Amino acid sequence: MSKDRGGPAFPVPLNPGERYDVHGPADGMTLRDYFAAKAMQGALANPEVKETAGARSEWAYEIADAMLKERAK
Repeated sequence: MSKDRGGPAFPVPLNPGERYDVHGPADGMTLRDYFAAKAMQGALANPEVKETAGARSEWAYEIADAMLKERAK
């Protein structure tokens, strides 16, 4: 089973009739990654937290998954 990643956070679509001479459409990062990055930013702003990077990263994705679940309601 694949994990819901929320789709692209900042898509740049190619609209009908438009051309990108330098680059094509880009999906950007996933919404899950964006949410995790925001959670990580908040965690890193607190110098009192003494978790390992791995533990913080895992926590950030748990927060992101919870946000995607709540968003789907």
